[in-house]
Amino acid sequence: MTRTEPSAAPLEPLELLYEADSLPRTALPSVLERLHGGDLGFADECVYANFVTTLDGIVAIPTMPGSNDFVAGDSDADRFLMGLLRAFADAVLIGSGVLRASPQGTWRPDKVYPPAAASYAELRQQLGLLAAPEVAVLTGSGSIDPAHPLLESGALVLTSEAGAERLETRLPRTSTIVALGSSTTIAPGLVVDALHARGHRRILCEAGPHTFGTLVEASAVDELFLTTSPLLVGDAGSGSRLRLVEGADLVPDELRPRLVSLRRHGSHLFHRYALRG
Repeated sequence: MTRTEPSAAPLEPLELLYEADSLPRTALPSVLERLHGGDLGFADECVYANFVTTLDGIVAIPTMPGSNDFVAGDSDADRFLMGLLRAFADAVLIGSGVLRASPQGTWRPDKVYPPAAASYAELRQQLGLLAAPEVAVLTGSGSIDPAHPLLESGALVLTSEAGAERLETRLPRTSTIVALGSSTTIAPGLVVDALHARGHRRILCEAGPHTFGTLVEASAVDELFLTTSPLLVGDAGSGSRLRLVEGADLVPDELRPRLVSLRRHGSHLFHRYALRG
């Protein structure tokens, strides 16, 4: 997912409404601590996802260009938190649909909320991380645009053997292809293992609802950060809306996320849920 540029008005801090005492904590640079309304931390090894959804559970409207911005309600607070979550990540995982929907996307912390760029960089230095997380693009078939700026600047492409063959001579040399078997439906465990093999321990999932659904179904996601936007969009018929989870039946698993943090900014709510453990 991606967002447009923030407004010029100063951002008011998020208001902390609830937080579990057991959460890991990392002391943030002062600007980030103030805007976030407290510190933030993660387990040394984890997969965490970030989404923004309307009150009726919609994350995207396929027929609307830039629908993510519309769904987010043009919230600077949402952009700030997205940048903060990226600043903690070793890698950001996206899917081919997200890449296609964001023709200028970089998935860098400083680009989504530039006013906090210096503080994001300070945090990454404090954590011993590279200047920006590696962006991993998941595409089973290899159906991505080789001219996307992300691939020009350098990304990791996780694909099938057929997808790797398709992309081998088309991708810029700055990007790396990793083939994960013969099937174009790539098992979530293979994706996570491939990122771990590159030394990535904190993985942020910003993929779409289908990829997120397969990861949750495989119990591969530890935490979910969910921004609720004060918006109702309804339903214009089959395929007109995408919800938080698509293509995965979670009912037999009785997945019951546990709320571990809640913040507010205006009428936007920022939830943090533990999905495992």
